[in-house]
Amino acid sequence: MAGASGGQLAARVSQGGGMGFIAYGYQSLEKLRSEVGTARSLLQIDSKSPLPIGIGYLGWQLETPNAAARELLSVATDNNVRAVWLSFGAQLHSWIKYIRESEREPGATTIVIQVNSVQEALVAVNDWKADVIVAQGIEAGGHGSGSAPPLLTLLSEILSVIPADGPPILGAGGIVNGAQIASLLTLGASGAVLGTRFLLSPESLYLDSQRQALIDAPTGSSIRTMAFDEARNTLGWPQGIDGRGLRNRTDMHVDPGTVNEYESGADLEDLRRKYSEGVKKGDTTRIVTWAGAGVGLLHKIQHAKDIVEELHEECVGRLKAVASLLP
Repeated sequence: MAGASGGQLAARVSQGGGMGFIAYGYQSLEKLRSEVGTARSLLQIDSKSPLPIGIGYLGWQLETPNAAARELLSVATDNNVRAVWLSFGAQLHSWIKYIRESEREPGATTIVIQVNSVQEALVAVNDWKADVIVAQGIEAGGHGSGSAPPLLTLLSEILSVIPADGPPILGAGGIVNGAQIASLLTLGASGAVLGTRFLLSPESLYLDSQRQALIDAPTGSSIRTMAFDEARNTLGWPQGIDGRGLRNRTDMHVDPGTVNEYESGADLEDLRRKYSEGVKKGDTTRIVTWAGAGVGLLHKIQHAKDIVEELHEECVGRLKAVASLLP
């Protein structure tokens, strides 16, 4: 998630045995380079060696006028990162082509494409030759398609049309524990992608107040909305894309919060002013706290490396338990 995953989180996830990503969103080119440098330093890897993290890019941002698209993508290829994740763009094929032409060695960069439908998956596999597909269900925190099917349905549909020798298919959306990862593996997925769970790690870029909001959030408290993008004026997303985050406060007599005011037709300039003030104060009744549908299952802060190890242990335990049911 942009604004939440920097070099420290990516590095610690990779150290735990996962694949950590730096999410590029609205920061500067210099900031992206700095985050990559942080990851390289924490992993103690010299500048000539491959860097075992990935960088995620929003395609529509690369495609905006005057965007430094090639410079941004070159941060990945120049640093020989292991993977590049692309999503939400009309010209993703052109960015894949640029990466392939720029990488240090042919095929050195794993191309990860996020999809929200079977049709998108088929294009990514057959036309773009993506190395990995991430099937993102409607339960996912952060941005995604407001019309995406639930993850289990989407994943099953994609697996039914992608041949067995096709690229790995990963599931994303509302996944927060090892038991859920195990369920995806039994469906035929090659792995899982988790975001919200790692927002609770000290290594994420989230504020302490946002982490506490996640811990306090009950099941059902995350919703899909454009309220936060309107309040932040972070517009330009492709049609049908919105974001899932916590519904701030629901006490209309104190402060309705960003989502409630947006839904009631509040003046956008007033909404944006209040949001800016909330940013300065770290006020979670105003600022966005992205969260997937599984947020109600999260109750503690853990270091990223420990989260990865716990997920692995839980997943293996559930798979062994299921295997014991077989004759």
